[in-house]
Amino acid sequence: MWLEKISLLNFKNYEELELSFSEQINCLVGENGSGKTNLLDAIYYLSLTKSAFSTTEAQNIRHQAPFFMVKGLIHKNDHDYQIQFSVQGGQKKVGKNNGVNYDRLSEHIGSFPVVLITPDDTDIIKGGSEIRRKFFDGLISQIDSVYLENLINYNHVLKQRNSLLKQFAENNNYDSDLLDSYSDQLLDFGAKIYAYRKAFVSSFFPTFIAHYDNISGQKETVKITHQSDFASGNYRKDFFQTYQKDLVLQRTTKGVHKDDFDFEINGFPVKKYGSQGQQKSFVIALKLAQFDIMKLEKGIKPILLLDDIFDKLDDLRIAKLVEMVAHHSFGQLFVTDARPERTQTIFQPIEAEKKVFVIQQGTVIDESFM
Repeated sequence: MWLEKISLLNFKNYEELELSFSEQINCLVGENGSGKTNLLDAIYYLSLTKSAFSTTEAQNIRHQAPFFMVKGLIHKNDHDYQIQFSVQGGQKKVGKNNGVNYDRLSEHIGSFPVVLITPDDTDIIKGGSEIRRKFFDGLISQIDSVYLENLINYNHVLKQRNSLLKQFAENNNYDSDLLDSYSDQLLDFGAKIYAYRKAFVSSFFPTFIAHYDNISGQKETVKITHQSDFASGNYRKDFFQTYQKDLVLQRTTKGVHKDDFDFEINGFPVKKYGSQGQQKSFVIALKLAQFDIMKLEKGIKPILLLDDIFDKLDDLRIAKLVEMVAHHSFGQLFVTDARPERTQTIFQPIEAEKKVFVIQQGTVIDESFM
């Protein structure tokens, strides 16, 4: 699978853009703030129907423009797919595949898998449980549509239950039967999500270990453990015993939306006791394992996006990644870098088709093969 062409209108700092890419390595170079990451984000959008960096669709629309549009031509399994997403200010997002509108954008998720590696990925370790859940949920959702559907349904019911709890507090009333009905739905969807997460971590871990050992040189013992309220055999009873607490706090305090994933190194939390190098190795191993699992499950190599990572990685970890690129472990690759000469040094020796795009203030001012 590979992205041949992309077209942008009013996406972030791009007024209008049309590019054709190499099937193998694509280097996006230019000064910081020029738009390299925004172009990478547009590719991510074509796969996941959303930005990797913007929290609202309004942030994706170029300043003072009424809409944005992202369109790409993707080749997969000897077929061509014209994918398009557009958002008019204040209106519902529209997605199309070969001119046919999606009834639900979730139908698109997983069709064209992508893996993104950024300098901020260490937040998966350093940040709160929500970031770790987001990582695993995003990964699993791209390989299993049933899981994604259960997750969407769970979040919908959770929102309704929390809204009901707020209504009880505002109106000073309480309807146990109505609250029970939302609780039952939440527990049913939650049990399915928990079971899948638990099984997935078990299958994911050996692949993760292999990559961590390769990157770190087998110097430490690492571990990933899934933590959940549902691990208790009495999770349903425990959930109903939190009603009073939920009413006071006006939110649902137990459920899979509170799950976490513990990352350990030599028996201690990576977050507290891992060095910068160990944390970086851990995160890169997570992302490379994500790539391998998605490749295995989908039968195609995901598009790999590397955003400005060479400034943040030491020579050893850069060498490990470049070695994998040289051995054609990946499919189509997109790399951003603020230093063109470094990109030239890193990728010139690799036997593959390499295309370089020079970006300046939302405009591609030059493109050439390396």
